This record gives sequence, C-alpha cells and structure tokens, in this order.
Amino acid sequence: MHIERSKLPGGIKPFSGANKIALGGGCHWCTEAVFQSLKGVIKVEQGYVASTGLNSELSEAVIVHFDSKAIELHTLIAIHLHTHKSTSDHSFRSKYRSAIYTFSETQEHESKLILKKLQTDFKKTLITQVLPFYSFKASRDSLLNYYYSNPEKPFCEIYINPKLALLKKQFSEYFTNKDLLRVKSD
Repeated sequence: MHIERSKLPGGIKPFSGANKIALGGGCHWCTEAVFQSLKGVIKVEQGYVASTGLNSELSEAVIVHFDSKAIELHTLIAIHLHTHKSTSDHSFRSKYRSAIYTFSETQEHESKLILKKLQTDFKKTLITQVLPFYSFKASRDSLLNYYYSNPEKPFCEIYINPKLALLKKQFSEYFTNKDLLRVKSD
C-alpha cells in the first residue's frame, strides 16, 4: 500500500493521530525488531517512508503505533537514536535516512526538543532529522516480522541481536523479550 496525502479525497491525511511516529535510520528489519520488542508498542509497520522536498525519496523506515501512557515519545526517540548509527553520515543515507517523521506540527516541535535534549547522550553530533511524514509504502509480506520469523538467520544474529541486547541492558523496563535465549547481554 502506498499512500500520499495529496492523493486522498477532501485533503484527508492518511495517518493522523498522536500515538504514532515514523522512524528511519537503518535496515527496516532491525528497526522493526527493536520496536516490536517494546512494551507499549501496539503495532509496527515496516516499509518505506518519504517526506517532502529534498527528502521526498522513499527510505527504509517503520511506523510505530504506541500507547503513550505505557511508553513516551521521548523514550521511543532515545531508543531509536541508540539503536542505529544516528551520528554517522555514511554513504547509504539515502536508503537509510536517519529521521523522525512526524504526523503533526505539535509532534514535530516535541521531537525537535527531544532530539536537542538527547544530543547530550552522544559525543558526536546527531545527524537525525525531524521531518514531516508524507507517504508510506509497505514492505512485501515476505519481509514483514523478519526477525521473529527468522531469528536464527545470520543477519539477525549479527545485526539485530546486538540491538536487542542493548535494549535489554539500557532500556530493560521497556524490553518485552527478556527471556529470549538468543539475546544475551553483557
């Protein structure tokens, strides 16, 4: 499914609501697994997100639907920044745009304040952008729920398990899969 705001009848926005945020920064298999593993996350949609202007090309990302009473936007953004290379402007940034895609001006303002506050957690400057959400294209079905369907795959063991181990260690009060044997912490 690919939805663009401008293509909807009557100017209806495809995703309006306070309890979702789109996040991009690394492989969407990794990002999906991270946010699927959190208390308070209701649903994770894996796919490609576009913003506007210079960021109008689709880039791997997820839309996270969450219960703000169980997990705050600040926590989701902190987890996002710590589980991808949010300070690295590497050559794959067009495919893996480091971004927080917002669904309202209020959420955009709040996300910018959160990002500024979280900069103190990092030695290098964060390159993560706060951008308006414009469109979403879902991944094909065979890619959805990738980690939990394929935990033994080398990709999962090499790239996703370390991110889940970080969740278990640094964000344990939000981590839902503490008993997974494949996720070891130091």
